[in-house]
Amino acid sequence: MRLHDLKPRPGAKHRTKRLGQGESSGRGKTSGRGGKGQSARSGSSIRIGFEGGQMPLIRRIPKRGFNNTRFKVSYHPVNLSDLNAFEAGSVVDEAALRKAGLANGASDGIKILARGELSRKLVVRAEAFSAAARTAIEAQGGTAEVVAKDKAASA
Repeated sequence: MRLHDLKPRPGAKHRTKRLGQGESSGRGKTSGRGGKGQSARSGSSIRIGFEGGQMPLIRRIPKRGFNNTRFKVSYHPVNLSDLNAFEAGSVVDEAALRKAGLANGASDGIKILARGELSRKLVVRAEAFSAAARTAIEAQGGTAEVVAKDKAASA
């Protein structure tokens, strides 16, 4: 295959809408811009929320309350069945999970959840565990260690 053989997937490209091709085309005369006014002029664009100088709705509505999303702690979930990818007796921490591709993307840490079965003894170090996951790890003879995420390292 060469560069000149590459083609977009079927259905990915559409014909451009041809405007101003006469009245019978369905998009003639005003070319889909309606009658007169600011939006009918060339080069016109009105920013989102602009209401012609009237106080916009987003500024008319009072802002109240507290939003906690800035301080929310978001864990990356990892199931017990995913931990079977590691050798018995190995130490499973955030670095090992990321290297194995089980925890991708930004998060405030890893939380181990109890979905699936764990079939080997592991030392698991994570920021959080569900109660059922902790008992399942310890039932296999492993240990579940809670580690604190260093905020300075993640920032």
